[in-house]
Amino acid sequence: MAHVPQIKIPATYMRGGTSKGVFFRLQDLPASCQVPGEARDRLFMRVIGSPDPYAAHIDGMGGATSSTSKCVILSKSSQPEHDVDYLYGQVSIDKAFVDWSGNCGNLSTAAGAFAIHAGLVDPARIPDNGVCVVRIWQANIQKTIIAHVPVSSGQVQETGDFELDGVTFPAAEIVLEFLDPSDDGEEGSSMFPTGNLVDDLEVPGVGTFKATMISAGIPTVFVNAEDIGYQGTELREAINGDPAQLARFEQIRVAGALLMGLIKTPEEALTRQHTPKIAFVSPPKSYQASSGKQIEAGEVDLLVRALSMGKLHHAMMGTCAVAIGTAAAVPGTLVNLAAGGSEREAVRFGHPSGTLRVGAQAELVDGQWVVTKAIMSRSARILMEGWVRVPGDAF
Repeated sequence: MAHVPQIKIPATYMRGGTSKGVFFRLQDLPASCQVPGEARDRLFMRVIGSPDPYAAHIDGMGGATSSTSKCVILSKSSQPEHDVDYLYGQVSIDKAFVDWSGNCGNLSTAAGAFAIHAGLVDPARIPDNGVCVVRIWQANIQKTIIAHVPVSSGQVQETGDFELDGVTFPAAEIVLEFLDPSDDGEEGSSMFPTGNLVDDLEVPGVGTFKATMISAGIPTVFVNAEDIGYQGTELREAINGDPAQLARFEQIRVAGALLMGLIKTPEEALTRQHTPKIAFVSPPKSYQASSGKQIEAGEVDLLVRALSMGKLHHAMMGTCAVAIGTAAAVPGTLVNLAAGGSEREAVRFGHPSGTLRVGAQAELVDGQWVVTKAIMSRSARILMEGWVRVPGDAF
């Protein structure tokens, strides 16, 4: 029996923030994968190594976590006053689907750097030394992200002394601005889709919880840690090894998705694992981060733990950090109350790997809360570049 040989596709493997992904230029993809559809999804699943019943991604580029099962496509922008279009696919680990419903804030950092590496930014806009402002159109959510990428001798500067909790080694700092990050999409919803800063979220068979549901950065359901039996200091092992608790979190997430209008039936949540996120918040407490580093209560404004693709995240998703910063800026949300309840334009929160600071500018306009932008710092670097290989009949 004849077997189809492997093909090779130009690709770059990059870290962005606390995530990793395989980056492609749109023009380098096979013709059938240059448009949305089954061929593209099948290609990306094969690149990552999904679906994998062993949940190990041995036969692919994925790392068997939500932070490392990602693919990105960049192309010259179709939008005025933008440099690149950035499309992000979250590849399921054990199921055969790619979720295109949201952005990855961490890989937004790498998108800015890759745009320069890949020759997608006008050379006239790249300084010999200084900072290149890369204007990114986030195609999944139809939003603008501005990446301030350091440049040295005309090339992206990747090394530096900026430290990011959740990332082992320091690198160069990239500042990200998420412009108008609140949702104003097809549902016509406001930043708070239910119209309330806090709702009583009824979860069938589980209970009723106070919840703040926000669409900023990424749709997120926030609940109080103590209401669900946690301290807010938990690390991954305390939750990810407990199938019953993970199932309860999923039930809460599905109930939130229904109330936010993101899905119409609970069954739809099976094909929308990437959004919304679910997170739990707590006032400051001292704890030991996953690295062994001691985080003191006085170092942070609040604690936040968030789940991604059904598991507690090892640090914090960038888009969820935007949601945290935005919710913290609005007096009366659960996030704001956990941080002390005062008005603020920035918040430092504790997560399983350490701490992170994020800023947001929110204001009340005609009775609706709006946020003009959220800002945070990340880093990115190329880990490997060349070609990724997949069997020729994989897509």
